[in-house]
Amino acid sequence: MPRFDIISIGGATQDHTFITNEGKIFNTPEDLTSQKFLAFEYGAKIHASEAYVTIGGGAANTAVSLTRLGFKTAIISRLGKDQLGRYITEQLKREHVHTSLLQLDHQYVSPFSCIIMADRKDKDRVVFTYSGCSQFLTLDFKKLSRFKAKWLYLTSLSGQNSLKNLKTIFSTAQMKNSKVYWNIGGQQINAGKRLLLPFLKQTDVLQLNKDEAIELVLSGITLGRKNPNHLNRPLYLLNILYEWGPRVVVITDGHKGAWAFDGRKVHHRKIKKA
Repeated sequence: MPRFDIISIGGATQDHTFITNEGKIFNTPEDLTSQKFLAFEYGAKIHASEAYVTIGGGAANTAVSLTRLGFKTAIISRLGKDQLGRYITEQLKREHVHTSLLQLDHQYVSPFSCIIMADRKDKDRVVFTYSGCSQFLTLDFKKLSRFKAKWLYLTSLSGQNSLKNLKTIFSTAQMKNSKVYWNIGGQQINAGKRLLLPFLKQTDVLQLNKDEAIELVLSGITLGRKNPNHLNRPLYLLNILYEWGPRVVVITDGHKGAWAFDGRKVHHRKIKKA
């Protein structure tokens, strides 16, 4: 039986990153879930001072990072049988990520993203994603249970199979005694607390950014006439989400760093400048 430290499940993409100083950033603090906007002149041709092509996607980024740290890592993702798919697979192999669990789609193209960075100091960005064949990722309990992993790392799942895939992942984790690290995605957040609660109670580590945390909390609480500005505080969000079942909750907030809460102590880490 193949054994891994981590199996990373979710998206693998080809990323096209553009860095430009021609965008304008607008702050909208009154909108809790969209507090900052990036704008460009309509109809203009925008000059990029730098541009890069790399692999990306939540599952690929994590698999590569953990492999570089010395862990034995595999990835489960769905790629098209096309040039993009071959490029992503070759880059993953070059990084010594096990690719035997990748799925090939003969009908739809591989996913790709366009990333716009408008402020090198802030390091934040806007990402345009095309999910392509990744929305047809299908996880089979029998196949997944053939592999032993200490951790299952789960990123955003999209498409009509997402709920079924969630059930398969958590059932497998329970049977194989694997821990689950869930970097929850937009489609799951939109499903709301009621649907997610059984999975959250089985999650060892839940990670999301502050905007996502606010959206998820709003799906499960009633504000009434209260001013919702208190939801802008990571410490408040950590406590609410911890009560929903995860053993550890991690919230990231761009250049402000990340917070983690295990029910006893709140940990905060600044970002590393890189």
